[in-house]
Amino acid sequence: MSDRFAEALWTRKGERGDLIPLLQAAQEAQGYVSEQAMEAIAEITGIPLAEIYGVVTFYKGFRLTPRGHYVARVCTGTACHVNGASELESTLINEVGVERGQTDAEGIFTLEAVNCVGCCSLAPVIMVNDETHGPLTPRSLTQLLKRLRREAKLAMAPKEAP
Repeated sequence: MSDRFAEALWTRKGERGDLIPLLQAAQEAQGYVSEQAMEAIAEITGIPLAEIYGVVTFYKGFRLTPRGHYVARVCTGTACHVNGASELESTLINEVGVERGQTDAEGIFTLEAVNCVGCCSLAPVIMVNDETHGPLTPRSLTQLLKRLRREAKLAMAPKEAP
């Protein structure tokens, strides 16, 4: 359990109204709401674990699994759609090996679709974390994904002690 989440647990009064702020604190600290976090919240608030799970699964803003190092969002807005967004999504699915809303086994990519990223003049586009890439073709997207995979593996590699 992270220090930020533990602090949030102990600074709250444990009332039912604390549920959403505690879930938000857990997700902010861990990147998702873990079973351990839900159990801790249940203990503090007295809310049954099943009810907490129901809240987490009801709101789209909460996640039950960690996201990848990169979150790749395919724009499915009109401009991107007519300029080949479906081909980009197919390329993402094939190259990464997971469907929308899933994270690959290495924890590098999470795939999502969004209605519009507001970069219609660059259509079709994807956003990777907070960076927009476009206009893309399936080939340029494949090259981008290879580069990002290399960078993520370097960033995620364990650091040797000096």
